[in-house]
Amino acid sequence: MEALFRKFLPKLQRTSTKFVRDFIHQIDWERNRLIGIKGARGAGKTTLVLQYLKQTALPTGQSLYVSLDDLYFSAYRLYDLGEAFVRTGGQLLVVDEVHRYANWSQEIKNLYDDFPELRIVFTGSSIMHLERSKGDLSRRAVMYHLHGLSFREFLQIQQIASWPAVSLPDLLNDHTQVALDLTQTIKPLAHWNDYLKYGYYPYFLENKDVYAQKLTETIQLSLELDLPAVYGISYASVDKLKQLLVVLAESVPMKPNISKLSETLNTSRALVVEYMHYLEELGVLMLLHRDSFGITRLQKPEKVYLSHPNLQYALHQSRPDIGTLRESFFLSQVQPLHKVEYTEKGDFKLDRKVTVEVGGANKTRQQLAGVENAYVAADGLEVGYGDKIPLWMFGMLY
Repeated sequence: MEALFRKFLPKLQRTSTKFVRDFIHQIDWERNRLIGIKGARGAGKTTLVLQYLKQTALPTGQSLYVSLDDLYFSAYRLYDLGEAFVRTGGQLLVVDEVHRYANWSQEIKNLYDDFPELRIVFTGSSIMHLERSKGDLSRRAVMYHLHGLSFREFLQIQQIASWPAVSLPDLLNDHTQVALDLTQTIKPLAHWNDYLKYGYYPYFLENKDVYAQKLTETIQLSLELDLPAVYGISYASVDKLKQLLVVLAESVPMKPNISKLSETLNTSRALVVEYMHYLEELGVLMLLHRDSFGITRLQKPEKVYLSHPNLQYALHQSRPDIGTLRESFFLSQVQPLHKVEYTEKGDFKLDRKVTVEVGGANKTRQQLAGVENAYVAADGLEVGYGDKIPLWMFGMLY
């Protein structure tokens, strides 16, 4: 355990709290003894929990951060570490990368049950499912999902602008005044294209020039390491997933022809749909259904998108289509907080109540004729009016 403290303390000291995502305040850290945070690789889970540890400022020895991909856990059990930690006065144990440790859920459950004085925070892949884990954590753990940076956070992390989040009702009802207030300080459209290219994951700060390469490598690691660790799928299946991703990246947004895709991959239709769900859980695809309530895992999606615009630049062989980028941006900003479904009229249905058509500055309501509670999300506008809302403003939702 001493070796783990030697690694943890310098890491905590190096952790900056100059920019802390609002997400940290959405977690009820104090009232929940067992908290889980999942998200795609690179979303910032490790930074978030280290920032929390730094803010709590517990006396040395009472908090500990460990990553379960550390070589330490090839020789020692997590449960034994937790037991020893509690006996030496430990109160808060943060366990990172849990999906990389075979028996993580059972041992965390046992720690939770055996040591009521211990608080545990664990993080893992976005494909992590408590209901499929060996230990029954679904009744014990409170789960949170950390998404990539919104456009608002992209501006904030670079100290370009510090704007409060705007709720969807306020955005729909009062977007003109909100835009007038926000644009007094900066011109958001001057930064929007940068966000589309490299702004979704915080590691763009390390080197913008190699961001696309790093994003591609991150997806590859998720496919080769995370999926086999969680689902136990074979490497042959991983190869099929890579082939599917290559095909979809060049075609989205698309209404998928499952039969044709199954022929291309030389696999069954059911597996093609299952593979799509894997890619959605990894944060690579967004699958839209006509009715997303009560859908089964084997149900064919109505339309398929890449889940955020950075993926268009990283995975597309040619210059991405501007219409695709707009729709991918809209989805990435809205989906973390609202249910998004496929609709025949317009592009997206939000929370079964609001219909949105996404387009350029000259987009009209023609495709929304006869649709109530419908809006146009228009690119190229700094300030909108009526039911025509600047597309960039949907990046203010979180």
